[in-house]
Amino acid sequence: MQLRYNFRVYPTPGQQIELARAFGCARVVFNDGLRLRQSARENGLPYVSDAELSRRVITEAKKTEVRAWLGEVSSVVLQQALADLNTAYRNFFASVSGMRKGRKVAPPRFRSRKDNRQAIRFTKNSRFRVLDDGRLRLPKIGDLSVRWSRTLPSDPSSVAIIRDAAGRYFASFVVQATDEALPPVECEVGIDLGLTHFAVLSDGTKVAAPRFLRRAARKLRKLQKSLSRKAKGSNNRKKAVVNLARAHARVADTRRDWQHKLSTIIVRDNQAIYVEDLCVAGLGRTRLAKSVHDAGWASFTGMLEYKAARYRRVFGRVDRFFPSTRMCSDCGRINDKMALNVRAWDCPCGSHHDRDINAAINVLAAGQADNGNDRGAQVRPASVPAPRCEAVTHPDAPRSARSVEGISAL
Repeated sequence: MQLRYNFRVYPTPGQQIELARAFGCARVVFNDGLRLRQSARENGLPYVSDAELSRRVITEAKKTEVRAWLGEVSSVVLQQALADLNTAYRNFFASVSGMRKGRKVAPPRFRSRKDNRQAIRFTKNSRFRVLDDGRLRLPKIGDLSVRWSRTLPSDPSSVAIIRDAAGRYFASFVVQATDEALPPVECEVGIDLGLTHFAVLSDGTKVAAPRFLRRAARKLRKLQKSLSRKAKGSNNRKKAVVNLARAHARVADTRRDWQHKLSTIIVRDNQAIYVEDLCVAGLGRTRLAKSVHDAGWASFTGMLEYKAARYRRVFGRVDRFFPSTRMCSDCGRINDKMALNVRAWDCPCGSHHDRDINAAINVLAAGQADNGNDRGAQVRPASVPAPRCEAVTHPDAPRSARSVEGISAL
């Protein structure tokens, strides 16, 4: 399994200039390649192949006066920028033809220099390496100071240098990790996700929703007002943008850390985990959108899925149309729809149910029925995608159209 390990790096002022130059060159190469393919399509010319695109956008462009400064950065950075463009096109074609499942993928767009997040990637061909003193040596950039919080399980296949909106720099290593089977346990759990309680387990445990965004709303509102008063293009506005981005980053980091700890506990204590397949995109368009996004259900279930695959646990998703809330966990009777303010109800069979605990029990029963037979073997295991690995880091690695940080394993 491929995992991503993120570490904070602290480049010197001179190294920050070199990184900014590399960010800009990678962005220009990506945009030139996209513009060349778009113009070929508009003029009715054949699709420009990957090799032809690399020759015209990188090799021949370096010989011109307009793009001669592309030779100031590592060629691997430029090649990886084109590799991202090629992957984006493949994902778009696969989505249009129906070969790619899930939501439709849009064609690639031009990268902006005003984007708050910039990233470049180095592969083994660039001969990057971690020195004995803990520094990260990158070609034409230098030795970066890294704050190591843990050791890498194996030699990294690639490293991405990321600059986020808060002005922080990260080194994101992609490594090949072996599965670490945990000792088997007898417990299995069904999880009902909600807003009042973030997670309700089938054993009756209720995990309160931390609401990190709601708790920081007052400070964020104050910083947003301060930003709106600054003149556009001024240095004070740039400082206000960074301050607001740091506050949002603190909320996101706190939520991610809390979800990692909770998901690790659940996977360690249970042999099988079953959750309901919620339509987060649809719920994000309702009046509860802010609370839904603050909860972060999708990232939490993604953590449960890849940790269960890594530690040899069973993970399953129950159909989103399964009436887990309205079904009696004792007699199986399906009642009428209930309003959200109804937190407990009585079944005609005489059972009294807590709404969330009853739903978690039904999710557990449905998951066990879908994933087990009379011998307890797994019948229909769900497909487990790799946890947000980079594009074009390994020939057998699954490709993703999204550019994201990834999830580190505890």
